[in-house]
Amino acid sequence: MAEFVTVDRPEPGIAVLRFARPPMNLIDLQVARELAAAAEEIGAEAGVRAVVLYGDERVFSAGDEMAELARLAPEQAAAMAADLQAALGCLSRLPQPTVAAIAGYALGAGLELALGADRRIIGDNVKLGLPQIRAGLIPLSGVRRLSLLIGPGNAKDLVYTGRFVEAKEAAALRLVDEVVPPDDVYVAALAWARQFTAGPARALAAAKRVFEAGTHGHDRARGEWAELFETEDRSIGTGSYLAAGPGSAEFVGR
Repeated sequence: MAEFVTVDRPEPGIAVLRFARPPMNLIDLQVARELAAAAEEIGAEAGVRAVVLYGDERVFSAGDEMAELARLAPEQAAAMAADLQAALGCLSRLPQPTVAAIAGYALGAGLELALGADRRIIGDNVKLGLPQIRAGLIPLSGVRRLSLLIGPGNAKDLVYTGRFVEAKEAAALRLVDEVVPPDDVYVAALAWARQFTAGPARALAAAKRVFEAGTHGHDRARGEWAELFETEDRSIGTGSYLAAGPGSAEFVGR
């Protein structure tokens, strides 16, 4: 039984992966492992078509649990690095579309976790940043993904300085995808996720794998495209497209 992570299903097809470790939702190794375990279970559920990541209503996450990191000996850090890095990237491995609903702060490991989502929706009072450099550390999981998202120059600025970014700048950098009033963050995330509850699950998962392949995505797309011809949704989709145009298919997720 997880201590800090829960999975809710507020409506058919949507899973809400929520972590709560008051008061600041700091992410230690236990929280990271619980998130990764819950994400793996969600990823295997055929009935889940989209996933919302949500922290506390006031603070998504204020970052790394520095009290834990301060106690680590070098050999302990080396032993846990791969495990923690994989856990913080757990959303990127889900086959379903994912959205992070962010309130208050998304700092350090919290922002790294959100970077693995397909979309980030924040309140207009949110601050984001990767301040690990100020503790003599670097982000463990987010550097490559941040660089691909906002460009190497902007990514280096945020990582090297550790500075915080407010909502307006975050949107301008394309660090986030949507800015809404603070009280609307969760509702907006659900609305985005709802688009995919009746979608072609296998095709969406294939598209995610191509995006995750990065520079090898062009090659990966060939195999993923060809394999979709084995799915029921491809038959349904192409047939309905010919008969009634795009948007008319009733997909079955197989």
